Amino acid sequence: MDSNFHKHVDEALSRISSLIRKTPLQYSPSLSVKTGSEVYLKLENFQVTGSFKARGAANKLMILSEDKSERIITASSGNHGSAVANAAAELGLEVLIFLPKTVSPAKLNKIKLFGAEVVLTEADGRTDAETSARAYAEENNFPYLSPYNDLDVITGQATTAAEVLKENKNFDSVFIAMGGGGLISGMGGYLKQKISDIRIIACSPENSAAMHHAIEAGRIETIEHLDTLSDGTAGALEFGTITFEFCKSVVDHSITVSEEEIASAMKDFIGEHQMMIEGAAGVAIAGLLKEKEKYRDKKVLIVICGGNISNQTLVEVLK
Repeated sequence: MDSNFHKHVDEALSRISSLIRKTPLQYSPSLSVKTGSEVYLKLENFQVTGSFKARGAANKLMILSEDKSERIITASSGNHGSAVANAAAELGLEVLIFLPKTVSPAKLNKIKLFGAEVVLTEADGRTDAETSARAYAEENNFPYLSPYNDLDVITGQATTAAEVLKENKNFDSVFIAMGGGGLISGMGGYLKQKISDIRIIACSPENSAAMHHAIEAGRIETIEHLDTLSDGTAGALEFGTITFEFCKSVVDHSITVSEEEIASAMKDFIGEHQMMIEGAAGVAIAGLLKEKEKYRDKKVLIVICGGNISNQTLVEVLK
């Protein structure tokens, strides 16, 4: 990663400040007691569209708006799609979002609410939607916006860390959910350049842990993916994604958590903190709880990456 990456991130934070919210950094008494650590939460569940994804989308679309791009193509069934649709509406840009035909009605309606045009692909999976979107963009010479395989997006996600350090610079470790790797690449890269001895802990659901397995194997491989509460981190990786090398360079420890551990962490957190979180945020919380003995008496940050959860999933978790 560029040695001046932190400077690019600080510039991005200034660039996108009108399109995002400065989210709270909050001490967690309950998690501090449970773990014996001093635990703080970066609450991206309060972010625009309910997820950190608003940052990367805003940064990339603001850069593309300077290039006078006619139409921007992307693919997503969740937070990235909402983030792109929202930023495009704010900037007056035209976007076309490819979605799998299995996308939930709630997610589809949220994306349409921002005025984005959508295409429902015949194939079922997120990976198939991305393939269709890329092909369409190439055929029509439109820019394609990846949810994570894009340096401008990664730089935007890293502004999460820049905000944290404006308030508190003494963290020993940071727990971050890892899917495609955009958030942990960006935050990890920024934090490592600012606090050389900070530890970056990657947390993934056992049922869908593509980047975790790629780091272990030393290469991106095709693995089996099962259903997970952490739909925001689920799914296959693009072969050749730049986040793979970034993750290898910034992640100090990568762990996986079970669906039971995710559900338990989410249920307790919602009850103790009186706020909504999604499965991917539960993964990071579960990661610290699983590894708590290693971080006793440390100052720890957990990134609560989003709060988008369906009513059906919420009921399932609270059972």
